Amino acid sequence: MTPLQLLCVPLLLAAAHDPHDGAGHHHHPADGQEPRFAPAVYSDEPVYVGEGAHRYRWESRWLQLPEGREWLGSTHGCIVVDRAGRVYLSAEEGAAVLVFDADGALVDSFGEEWGAGLHGLSIGVDWVPDREMIVSKEGRVRGEVLWLAHTARQEVIKTTLGGEVLMTIPPPPAEAGLYPDPGSYKPTSVAVAPDGTIFVADGYGLSWIHRYDAEGNYLDSFGGRGKRPEQLGTPHGLWIETRDGRTTLLVADRGHSRIARFSTTGEYIGCTDPDSGLLRRPCHLQFEGDVGVVADLAGRVTLLDRDLNLICHLGDNPVESERAQFDVTPDHWREGAFIAPHCARIASGGEIYVMDWNVAGRLTRLVPDPAD
Repeated sequence: MTPLQLLCVPLLLAAAHDPHDGAGHHHHPADGQEPRFAPAVYSDEPVYVGEGAHRYRWESRWLQLPEGREWLGSTHGCIVVDRAGRVYLSAEEGAAVLVFDADGALVDSFGEEWGAGLHGLSIGVDWVPDREMIVSKEGRVRGEVLWLAHTARQEVIKTTLGGEVLMTIPPPPAEAGLYPDPGSYKPTSVAVAPDGTIFVADGYGLSWIHRYDAEGNYLDSFGGRGKRPEQLGTPHGLWIETRDGRTTLLVADRGHSRIARFSTTGEYIGCTDPDSGLLRRPCHLQFEGDVGVVADLAGRVTLLDRDLNLICHLGDNPVESERAQFDVTPDHWREGAFIAPHCARIASGGEIYVMDWNVAGRLTRLVPDPAD
């Protein structure tokens, strides 16, 4: 049995809260006990991470910040890239969604009413309003949509790429009996299966995965906090994988240091070995072709193959005291080293966008540059 094989073994882990367990719950050092952060290092020469066919050039200054901002502002959310190459990211200050083109210029923003707490951001394809009524079917066309998970508002929001709300999904009904304290529901991620089934991860709440039909009607739930193999501990990110005609749900189970696999009806299938060292605190995962990217809050990004075996780690921070720390200010950022990767996305061109959980807001682009 290999350490990276999908396993059906008990988790020898305590079912405790993840130390980073909620929107805005930033863990500051005690008075007079500042972490030992290394000084910033920027280079005029290219900085590379990865190896061989998976080598990337590190770009830390590609983003053109909105006017009046020296830094992006606190980042505690996610990123998506649409088919046109535009980059959407959730922000904690001002508009909740900022949209940049491939050159890093701000081209749109929306969601001021959502404020802080927009956490999960994913993209899919669905019927959307066709305002130009061109090649439409009953006023709608097949196009991309955004799915937003809002921890503070306790809801999931489906929008057009321009922010027009198409659907809002409230918490599971009280009769489901999952939340004696209604305030404990804090959704962090959304994924949608090809048949339209919607999966919502209660990552900062009680660690349930909720299923809804395509119209947003509640179906059932699975997982929940615990230490049995089918239970979870901070299911922070979700990804739907379809391969060989089979669709499964992958869960970045951060509190249990693993990726867990479930059927689309909630049956537990297996997981990566949490004791192998493959993943420390996985926040988010996504596949583009045969390469998967995992944002690991403990200071690195990990590339996996389709069988969830290691390809390589990127930007592994050698300074352990900086890993998973929110308060590492720009004067301590170093090219080639991540701090607290919270979300990562691979674009269709192979670029990887990484958002650190960070007080000033850090968004890095990794550009493919294979070694000879």
